[in-house]
Amino acid sequence: MPQTDYEAVNALPAKGSLHGLIFVADDVDAKFDQVRAAGAEVLQEPVDQHYGVRDCAFRDPSGNMTRFSSPRTAG
Repeated sequence: MPQTDYEAVNALPAKGSLHGLIFVADDVDAKFDQVRAAGAEVLQEPVDQHYGVRDCAFRDPSGNMTRFSSPRTAG
């Protein structure tokens, strides 16, 4: 039985087939501490990027990269 597009796309995260997800967080450092404490695999600790955001990265249990990002504050 053929899958619908929704079913096919919905199955991708479980297969580790996504290139990554990016979520906006109010406080990247606090979110990093929360996600790390939950046992996620850390790929990148919070860092200020030259393109104007502060972000961090994790790998989920299916192998997908997940990033949390927020605009960098001036200063």
